[in-house]
Amino acid sequence: GLEGKQFRIVQGEHGRHDVTELSSRRVRSRGDVDQMLKEAEANKTMAKTDMNQRSSRSHTVFSLRISGTRTLRGATQLLAGSLHLVDLAGSERLAKSHATGDRLKETQHINKSLSALSDVFVALSKKQAHVPYRNSKLTYLLQPCLSGDGKALV
Repeated sequence: GLEGKQFRIVQGEHGRHDVTELSSRRVRSRGDVDQMLKEAEANKTMAKTDMNQRSSRSHTVFSLRISGTRTLRGATQLLAGSLHLVDLAGSERLAKSHATGDRLKETQHINKSLSALSDVFVALSKKQAHVPYRNSKLTYLLQPCLSGDGKALV
């Protein structure tokens, strides 16, 4: 399982951000992807709060890296791209959720990372010189797809 693992975000090749302690698998069909998504859903932490019967206690990021080659006029070119599907845990008001202990800490972390994501979107929309990607693990992980040639759909 994933319990007790220390995940770190490290700089990968071509400016990509990678997460340590995760597994990577080659998939060749939609069925392979569906199976991986089922496994990811099974590993997701859920808990009951006063606001929700089944509340996500963490964000989930599913990254699909696609690579291939094409040959044009005798020259072979490597093509690569990434698709990140992000399931954000919902923001909860502490006063209404009555969260305590671990649920309280989780709620605080979730709210902080959602606020950091909002700050990044605001900075990008205003074309600010500094975009605070490093304010949360989520925004740091997604930095390559939120900046430059990346596209985001919310």
